Amino acid sequence: MDKPLIVSLGGSLLVPEKIDVEFLKKFRELVLKHVDQRRRFLIVVGGGKTCRIYQDAAREIAKLADEDIDWIGIHVTHLNAQLVRSTLREKSHLKVLTHYDKKELIDEPVAVAAGWKPGHSTDYDAVMFARLYEADSVINLSDVPFVYDKDPDKFPDAEPFKNLSWESYRKMAGERWDPGKHLPFDPIAAKAAQEYGLKVIIMNGHDLENFENYLTGQKFAGTIISL
Repeated sequence: MDKPLIVSLGGSLLVPEKIDVEFLKKFRELVLKHVDQRRRFLIVVGGGKTCRIYQDAAREIAKLADEDIDWIGIHVTHLNAQLVRSTLREKSHLKVLTHYDKKELIDEPVAVAAGWKPGHSTDYDAVMFARLYEADSVINLSDVPFVYDKDPDKFPDAEPFKNLSWESYRKMAGERWDPGKHLPFDPIAAKAAQEYGLKVIIMNGHDLENFENYLTGQKFAGTIISL
């Protein structure tokens, strides 16, 4: 596979409460449009609401280790990834990628991936796939439009960052991964992205017109995190 655009597709976009069929239709249309313009995509899919439903149910039944909670989330990402892959079948690699330890021979312009190991979110998987396929950036599509200086849900005066260094972001995000924790980009993934010199663009995935602006080199709304 030539250098693809690595997209970390937040599960909250696919399954905010139930499967968002309209979002998937629009996302499919956008990806296929740019595939026709000779762009390649590797899409790493997250867990969304389904993940939290299963994790919360497990926590109510028994006291579980973080690793067990992670495994539940990982298997949900596989289900979501199969959903995305199937909607792009005519242009997609038939196998969902789950291992980032070696390159696969991918002739198709689209590949879809999911989680592999406990200890981090699919953001980390996206970083590792970017390294494996020699991409220099990751587009993080979720329900978060920017990185803010404080929690915008709690503080109406929170200010968005347009540009942010990895050092500054990591001070804000901390070092520890907690399963189900809601951050713009998970701390383990942030550490790896900094080590590999990757650029990560945080943007609101609901606004696919804004995503297309990025794809076509136009002005877009989002936070660029880099060295």
